[in-house]
Amino acid sequence: MSFKIENHQKSKRVRVIKFEESDLDRLIFPFKKHTTLSLEYKPFSRFSLAKSVDEVFEGKLGESLVKILNDRETGTVIVEPEINNKKFDKDFLVKLSTGLAYLIGNPNFDSMTGKYYARFHVKHQDSSDSYLRKAYTNLDLHTDGTYVKEKTDWLIMTKMEEQGVENGESVILHLDDWEHLDELSNNPVGQQDFIWGSPKSKNIEYKVQHPVFKKDKDGKPTISYIDQFPEPKNMEQGLFLQRLSDCLEESKNKVEFPLPTGSTILSNNYFWLHGRKPFKENINLRRELLRIRGTFFN
Repeated sequence: MSFKIENHQKSKRVRVIKFEESDLDRLIFPFKKHTTLSLEYKPFSRFSLAKSVDEVFEGKLGESLVKILNDRETGTVIVEPEINNKKFDKDFLVKLSTGLAYLIGNPNFDSMTGKYYARFHVKHQDSSDSYLRKAYTNLDLHTDGTYVKEKTDWLIMTKMEEQGVENGESVILHLDDWEHLDELSNNPVGQQDFIWGSPKSKNIEYKVQHPVFKKDKDGKPTISYIDQFPEPKNMEQGLFLQRLSDCLEESKNKVEFPLPTGSTILSNNYFWLHGRKPFKENINLRRELLRIRGTFFN
């Protein structure tokens, strides 16, 4: 196995896999077979690409990623490729992210972009309808896929590039480290069905209903929550959501760190929440992210 798995310096729950430049060089040739356009139009080509990635790492990478993501004690891994060379451009990062995704499961269709992935920018000025692009606002802890019918087992985020950036650190929280887990996951209101909608930019015309908290196959709590999209039916639900939001943001066990450019974070979406700190104001601020979310292979 040509890669090492280490603990992140900020959390023993988070694993880090580093790819050396020599390993990435071995991906250049198989990656040339696929353009980003062909990957979008030919779903089978994404599996071929993923196989090429796994072969470079002796068939052990996919197995390692799935094991980490399904382990309740860990559940998050950061892949840090050594990309100090211009030959590893944005197209290379799209392909690498695609390869990682198709080693662990099937990505969901992203209605926001009409593809299996989404790319978006955070800039100084923003007129969108989502907190995601509000650079100077705290992006509160949340999970993904709260407003869609498809299951969302996992989430991948790759930092494609950034300029003029100060602050804007990643923030994550493992559900089992949250001080108020027992209180709120056992509250009957949290087990009621909530209505979840979405803003127009998501291109979702329906609404879904599901509780905030469920139990996994081992009886441990899981969470599906984002602050912007629930539509509480009554005072009881509204006050529960306010308490939930306050307790998440006040947690002392959040893990905060800068994600290096070119790196990818992969997380289990049922027991990890994620967010972002506000940026320091800068008219030249620019960060581009790539997102893929989906389900594990059966």
